[in-house]
Amino acid sequence: MSRIALITADMATREQHALLHSIGEQQGYIPNLLRIVANSPAALRAFLDLQGLTREGSLDHPTRERIAIALAQKNGSAYCLSVHAQLGSQAGLNGAEMESNRLGDSHDAKAAVAVRFACRLIEHRGDLDDEALRAMRNAGYSDAEIVEVISHTGLNFLSNLMSKVSQVDIDFPLVTLN
Repeated sequence: MSRIALITADMATREQHALLHSIGEQQGYIPNLLRIVANSPAALRAFLDLQGLTREGSLDHPTRERIAIALAQKNGSAYCLSVHAQLGSQAGLNGAEMESNRLGDSHDAKAAVAVRFACRLIEHRGDLDDEALRAMRNAGYSDAEIVEVISHTGLNFLSNLMSKVSQVDIDFPLVTLN
């Protein structure tokens, strides 16, 4: 049972209803986590905007999902791990790859560098040495892509925190944490 209210149609303000309706139309459903964030329409707008911005960049979808899986495992968010395991599968990641991601790595050499970078960002709270950036550049990541990985890491950390604090009910096929 969630510790923060899930905003439903019968309790939503006009603004909450409009935001949730838009999500439902775009995604075909409204994930419980977004119903939690909808308690603050401003927070939901900001979350959706950051989600949209991270999708517009040049970082490919499978790599974004690899990072999300790694961070959900690292941060102990079963909700986000379950969501991103499903999204990762839809993005073409297989079980062995997602298991590697959960360990903070990847079978794809370039993506592995980004996954490790994102994990180190969380572990060291952004206090990384020059070698971490050099590894990203040596793997072929531009400064724009490095900024995208940092942004994607922040977005995932936010959703991991939200899911853990709220103890939101998992509305995706459950993937248990290692």
